[in-house]
Amino acid sequence: MKLLLDENLSRRIVPALQDQYPDSSQVALEGLESHDDRELWAYAQQHGYILVTQDSDFHEMSVLNGFPPKVVWLKCGNQPKNVIKSKLLDNAAEIKQFNDDEVVGCIEIY
Repeated sequence: MKLLLDENLSRRIVPALQDQYPDSSQVALEGLESHDDRELWAYAQQHGYILVTQDSDFHEMSVLNGFPPKVVWLKCGNQPKNVIKSKLLDNAAEIKQFNDDEVVGCIEIY
């Protein structure tokens, strides 16, 4: 299970996620800065990523298009990178269960 962090999430937390989420990345690390949401969606879909975002647009795309990719919607507001990292690591079991769910396409983490 690998995560693709949206552009507004720091690429600096990616190394700390590797134990729980091997091969995870961030939009800028993939050379996708300034790409629109549809392109990011397609990239995540083609490469087997779960999208992690603070942007409601991906939730809406999930409702309209279904999945893959699945979406982790961080609804904790703008937070320091350590808080975002902790949210993802502390919720790893829940995110794993969500990844295995065949019905749910978006999970909200507060």
